Amino acid sequence: MRAYLLITAAVALATLLFTFITLFVAKKFNLHRPIRKRDQHRKPVPRVGGAAIFLGMLVGFGLAGSLGWFETVFEDMSVIWAIIGSAAIITVVGLLDDLIDMDWTLKLAGQILAAGLLAWQGVQIVSLPIGGLVVGSYGFSLVMTVLVLLVVMNAVNFIDGLDGLAAGVIAIGTGTFFLYVYLLAQQTSPTNYFNTAGLVSVILLGACIGFLPLNWRPAKIFMGDSGAMLLGMLMATSAILVTGQIDPLTVTRNDLLPALFPLILPVAILILPLLDLLLSVFRRLRQGKSPFQADEGHLHHRLQDLGHSHPVAVLVFYIWTALISVTGLLFFFLEVAQVLLFGSIGLIGALVFTLWPVIVRRYKGVQ
Repeated sequence: MRAYLLITAAVALATLLFTFITLFVAKKFNLHRPIRKRDQHRKPVPRVGGAAIFLGMLVGFGLAGSLGWFETVFEDMSVIWAIIGSAAIITVVGLLDDLIDMDWTLKLAGQILAAGLLAWQGVQIVSLPIGGLVVGSYGFSLVMTVLVLLVVMNAVNFIDGLDGLAAGVIAIGTGTFFLYVYLLAQQTSPTNYFNTAGLVSVILLGACIGFLPLNWRPAKIFMGDSGAMLLGMLMATSAILVTGQIDPLTVTRNDLLPALFPLILPVAILILPLLDLLLSVFRRLRQGKSPFQADEGHLHHRLQDLGHSHPVAVLVFYIWTALISVTGLLFFFLEVAQVLLFGSIGLIGALVFTLWPVIVRRYKGVQ
């Protein structure tokens, strides 16, 4: 655990430093786009924070590679280089889009290239812990993995609309996910707790922590498409890598929920962003627009329409993410009935907090 904490702290500090440097460079060379009607800020804010996140990620891999603890992780460098290469591709594509507003087809092509590189180098969904279920042929596994990566990347990108929203949500979910990975490693490999999924998780966690101070309201810098897509890609990658630690033939009925956790968690904590993604695509296509064209109809905008302030709307997403993540993790420690009780109480509390402005208005209306 100490090694993982060291990596997290180092990446957080490095990302914070690189964010300051990126902000300085962006201001010096005016690397920002004009304020749009749908933007929440009133002054131009650079959208190139993804560069700092990428550099922080490199520090994490570099430091881990120099430590003996992670020796087994770096035995297969093809996966490590695939992650770094895909991260570089998605960062460059995102930066270009943040600076010059690329055509959505070119952006999608870049996403497919980055996801395809990962899948080609073995980061694939091969089996599911459900009675030994195998996904299928190599080609089907590759396509399925690419689709999962694309969905998660774009879902994270869609929620990056408020200061501190995407970085905070991913930090909460990834922190919980790392605890899962660590507990799983203790069970499956008692003599070596270090694996690629755990390393990617703590690097992602550290990057989010390091970026948040300058991204919190009022944000001095945005992560942009480059940062949001990079966070989504790393999150999906760590989840896919965990499936390789689970032998589907050894999973019993009682172990099914914990075993499915790596696949469920990314979908669960991104359920609101995924819903937002689907609704946005449907709304834009119905209006004859590109599905990648931004608008003001996102869920975080609707929370503000309910009456939440900017910081409280972000907090709503944090609460739902924490509730879903922690509830899933508790299946490791508690009986199903206890977990459901915790989840039910948390659900009521989250709903009340989310709908509080509506409740207050109706109460005042009755009076």
